[in-house]
Amino acid sequence: MARSVVITGSTSGIGLGIAEGFAKAGDNIVLNGFGKEEDINKAVSKIGSLGDGSVIYHPADMTKPDEIADLIACAERTFGSLDVLVNNAGVQFVSPIEDFPAEKWDQIIAINLTSSFHTIHHAVPAMKKSGKGRIINVVSAHGLVASPFKSAYVAAKHGMMGLTKTVALEVAEHGITVNAICPGYVLTPLVEKQIPDTAKARGITEEEVKRDVLLAAQPTKEFVTTEEIASAALYLASDSARQVTGTHISMDGGWTAQ
Repeated sequence: MARSVVITGSTSGIGLGIAEGFAKAGDNIVLNGFGKEEDINKAVSKIGSLGDGSVIYHPADMTKPDEIADLIACAERTFGSLDVLVNNAGVQFVSPIEDFPAEKWDQIIAINLTSSFHTIHHAVPAMKKSGKGRIINVVSAHGLVASPFKSAYVAAKHGMMGLTKTVALEVAEHGITVNAICPGYVLTPLVEKQIPDTAKARGITEEEVKRDVLLAAQPTKEFVTTEEIASAALYLASDSARQVTGTHISMDGGWTAQ
């Protein structure tokens, strides 16, 4: 039977890759995120063509609790249940702490951390009712270690790890698991766009940017792929992972082993 899967921040990048994985498994998907209407329509069509499940789009803004509540309700209304929740929405801003704009701090905490409180808050009652559920939080290596100039992002991601563990303990006897995936650098369109500019600014080749700048922290010197993250999400959503809860899967090329 097809599962009902909500994935926040899934109109591009990692979230879209995860949606592709679940679509191929035949699941019903609720996509969410920002973008041009034509790009969102393309994403819905693409995901819909990959399997037998249905795909819909919900435009919930992750800074607005009422819209987040409606996102979860929409999945239940449309598909009759909510089986898998993937919290993936995230934004980044880089600045020394003394120059960090307060409004950017508030935005990052809202989208990268508080939005997941709201999705989980509304998803858990439905999952408890059906006696099963999977909550998967896409965190980051920055949920485990820090980098300078990313105070809001690192704080939010560390918060996500605490949220993951706490909710896992609360719902452990209800057939619900809660876990995190912690990727290192992933070659998303967002990252790819930064490479030529960085190469120009530093006077080095694009390959050197990848190896010596972006992947400096990753011993394998290889990017994590969205397909690999999707595979981890599919495992955590499977019956085989029913005793895996309150923990994380690191996919960072050895970054956090150092």
